[in-house]
Amino acid sequence: MSAALKIQDAEELTNPVISTSEFAYKATDIVQINNDGVKMAAKHIRQKLLKESYTPHPYVAADPKNKSILNWIFLISSLNFSFWSEKEGRPERYGVEWQDKWHSEDKKVWTGYWSLVAALNRALVDDGVPITDPHFYSSKTLCPDSLIEHVFRPAKQSTETVPLLRQRIAVMREVGSVLCSNFGGSFQGFIEEFHRRHNGEGTALQLVQMVTETFPSYRDEVIYNGKKGTYHHISDVDRAQILVAETWAAFFPATPTSTHPIFPGSRGPQIQQLTMFADYRVPQILHHLCILTYPPSLVRLLQSGTPLESGSEEEISLRAASIIAVERVREEILRLFDETGAEESGKDGVSSVLIDFYLWDLAKKVESGEETIEGIDTAEIVPIHRTRSIWY
Repeated sequence: MSAALKIQDAEELTNPVISTSEFAYKATDIVQINNDGVKMAAKHIRQKLLKESYTPHPYVAADPKNKSILNWIFLISSLNFSFWSEKEGRPERYGVEWQDKWHSEDKKVWTGYWSLVAALNRALVDDGVPITDPHFYSSKTLCPDSLIEHVFRPAKQSTETVPLLRQRIAVMREVGSVLCSNFGGSFQGFIEEFHRRHNGEGTALQLVQMVTETFPSYRDEVIYNGKKGTYHHISDVDRAQILVAETWAAFFPATPTSTHPIFPGSRGPQIQQLTMFADYRVPQILHHLCILTYPPSLVRLLQSGTPLESGSEEEISLRAASIIAVERVREEILRLFDETGAEESGKDGVSSVLIDFYLWDLAKKVESGEETIEGIDTAEIVPIHRTRSIWY
């Protein structure tokens, strides 16, 4: 497989990420999938999704052709990586102070992924900096490095700066330049070219492919040197899938019969083709739910806070096992829908993307003590794996 994700045509329903992850899961043979845990957790997750009517929530009720909205989604996704902190749970960790909700005078310190959202919104709203405009952030003259550093300035009590600042700046320069050189300087122009190439019938997976082909910083893959000296491309394209999923979720149809404005084709977005997003938070909750099992040696590494190098066997195993595990959870949930009969609606909405959204939220709630999981066996929460990378 080449550096960019490849699919054959719109009818191919298997994401290549699945096949490369299957290989990596078996080849590394470190993290294991517990089939009994999959079945028990699938029942729990399905009940929660049904009870809570868990669906993607639109960012805005606005015209999806709004250039500024699409540019915001694109930059957020381009910079959505590496927010874990050495000072997790402590007030001095990296955070961004901004209003606690829209049109509020009250302030709060946002951490993790939400520090990115807060930093960009603060720049747009409070500072008047057009930070999400590719014409602006691709230019070292209009937007010098020092200004980007100011955009990501930490809260007063933070003793950390934003992780990987230099790499974030490099990503902004790259993706902004590509948009300006080839797509009229906007993500809207990129989407319009996607529609042109696929006659308005393009799928979510085809959009992932176009993203990875176009932007080098979205090509999340390693070449794994197997135990028998074999080489194999391992591709997760995590952020590319997140970009497409967030674009889909932001304009999620108001009704089941609505046409998606970004994926208007008769086949629909086929969001079911995408996998979960192999980060460091979802593996943690998969282990807690007894879907994944870790060998004692890996548990010791995680508990000691030992960094895992990007592309190491342990890191590859964690990410690959998570992708395959969520696929098995999805398959089990679909089986449960079939078992209960046709009268139960909602089967068509089940996707690994939606399961990922739910698990990520659940992980944060469990970590904060806001929610506990009852009715199924759970394992002790272990720390996330610490990998500094632009890929997740």
